[in-house]
Amino acid sequence: MYAIVETGGKQYQVEEGRYVDIELLDGEKDSKVVFDKIVMIVNGKKSKVGQPYVTGASAEGKIVLNGKAKKIIVYKQRPKKGYRKKQGHRQGFTRVMISKIRTSAQKKAATEETAEA
Repeated sequence: MYAIVETGGKQYQVEEGRYVDIELLDGEKDSKVVFDKIVMIVNGKKSKVGQPYVTGASAEGKIVLNGKAKKIIVYKQRPKKGYRKKQGHRQGFTRVMISKIRTSAQKKAATEETAEA
């Protein structure tokens, strides 16, 4: 089972037990993150497509790392003018380990179990 999550203006495919590198989030290492904008959940015949989001679905994870990506070089030059400009950039990212992907039915079952116990 996997889900398509929207965060930071982009969509990412997430799966339980795997990590994903996303746009930089505000949060410390080992803090919990909940993604509630689930575009699609793929689970065989139980797949759900949102319009635009799947209602009641969420993905939970933990921040593993706040880091920077590999440096890219931006080089500008105008021929015969003596204009040269070299600039580097490192994009920040957050690595999140996905622990749970839940649908609304799974959330109801989990709350009923805690109520019974």
